Amino acid sequence: MPTAITPLGEYLRARRALVQPQDVGIVSSTPRRVVGLRRDEVARRAGISQEYYLRLEQGRDRQPSDQVLHALGRALRLDQDAVDHMDRLVRIQTGEARSDDHTTPARVMNTLSGLLDQWTGTPAYIMDGNQDVLVVNPLARAMTGGGLTPGVNLPLAVFSPFGRAVMEDWPDAAARTAATLRYGSDPRDRRLQEIIGTLSVRDPDFRRLWARHDARPYLNGSIDQDVHGHGRVTLTCQTLEVPGPQRYVLTAFHAADGTDGARALAALRDEVTTAPGRRTVEV
Repeated sequence: MPTAITPLGEYLRARRALVQPQDVGIVSSTPRRVVGLRRDEVARRAGISQEYYLRLEQGRDRQPSDQVLHALGRALRLDQDAVDHMDRLVRIQTGEARSDDHTTPARVMNTLSGLLDQWTGTPAYIMDGNQDVLVVNPLARAMTGGGLTPGVNLPLAVFSPFGRAVMEDWPDAAARTAATLRYGSDPRDRRLQEIIGTLSVRDPDFRRLWARHDARPYLNGSIDQDVHGHGRVTLTCQTLEVPGPQRYVLTAFHAADGTDGARALAALRDEVTTAPGRRTVEV
């Protein structure tokens, strides 16, 4: 029977290759011909038949139940974010979820832009699932020296010579960027394929990270951020999903009162408020 590559099948193959037999208590007395777990080992750990697992990998069964997905998650040592990602892959390959239509009513974008502009003390921006930046408020633009603007793609920026040069935590940022890109995007989206194609050609680190199929959202956490004109400070990054089919996310930065981060943001806010036309975009 002919087979077809499906998002879920590709994901399962990649993830089982990352699980070492000894990590799950499997001892082999003979040389192994595969990297990671064999299909029969995954099936046995998940409590499903080997034939059914083979059908999932080969795309001959495209709609496994939630129970099967959770069993596969346990077999492959995946966390809840990864199981959620598998569930979305199932909905994509069955046609229930699509995100290749990036058109958004102008009134919606105007509303989102107006909302962020009201956050005069909080740098914030909105991007889509491919991490194309759509809306940036004045404080976020100023915080990055004008580098963060609508139209910028974050993975292309991170996996660039400039990104490597200015980001002290580049390895962590690169891994986080690749994982969030896979989690938030549609694998059949033409724009995503364009981004992946560009980065795969020019960056071996991206190829390595993308091949792992790590998929997780970045919801919140402390980051070291260069605040333009005020040095490197620690801020809290908070990401929120914007309701709607486009899978937009809103990212905002803040800092606890009395910290260097809070003082840097306050000073930046005063500069933007008193001299909004002074800053120019830096290329």
